[in-house]
Formats: sequence, C-alpha cells, structure tokens
Amino acid sequence: MHPLTWGTLQLIDITEGFPMRGKIGLVVGLGVGYVLGTRAGRARYEQIKKQAEKVWELEPVQKQVGKAKDFAQTSALAVPRVAWDGVVKVIATVAEKQGTPGQKLDSAIDEVEDAVDDVKKAAD
Repeated sequence: MHPLTWGTLQLIDITEGFPMRGKIGLVVGLGVGYVLGTRAGRARYEQIKKQAEKVWELEPVQKQVGKAKDFAQTSALAVPRVAWDGVVKVIATVAEKQGTPGQKLDSAIDEVEDAVDDVKKAAD
C-alpha cells in the first residue's frame, strides 16, 4: 500500500488491490433499490389499474366506446375507399388524356378537386 499525504495527515488507499470493491457495492445498491422500488411500484401500478378499470366500466364511458365503434364500422371505413377511388380516377385521367403535359396536369387537378370533395362527403 502506498500512503497518500494530505497536509500533515497520511491516508492509506484501502481499495488498492481491490478495484472491484466499489463497483460491486454500486451493483448491490442498485439491485436492492430496484427490488424495493419495483415492489412499491407494482403496488401503485395495481392501484392505478383498479381505478382505470372502474372508470372504463362506467356507463358514460361505455356509451362513448359504443359511439366510437359505430363510427369506425360505418363512415370511417368509407373514407379510405372513397380516397382510393379518387386516386384511381386521377391516374386514369392522366394516363388516358391526350394533349400537352400542361393539359394533363389541368385534368389531374380537376380530378383531384373532385376526389377531395368526394372524401369530404364520405367523412360527413
């Protein structure tokens, strides 16, 4: 061991020869903190979970869930179908249209505007 001098006080490095001592203590401390924290955290999680389940089962919440399901089964499914039909119309218009690139672009813009209107109607 090599003594270290600090002012008139000599210090001895007791970890010399044991470089892992501090690391092992850190790992053990982290492990103990993790275990204790997860136990406390799990209890709080279960408490929050119970409260969330109570809220989920309330009548007003279930009414809103039903409304969301109904919307998803009706108009929400119509929007992607109408949008796809609009894309197909735009592509067909550009592919079949004779004329200059500018004329094709004008036709495509007109079709896109019609497709946007169709999607808005489907969303309502």
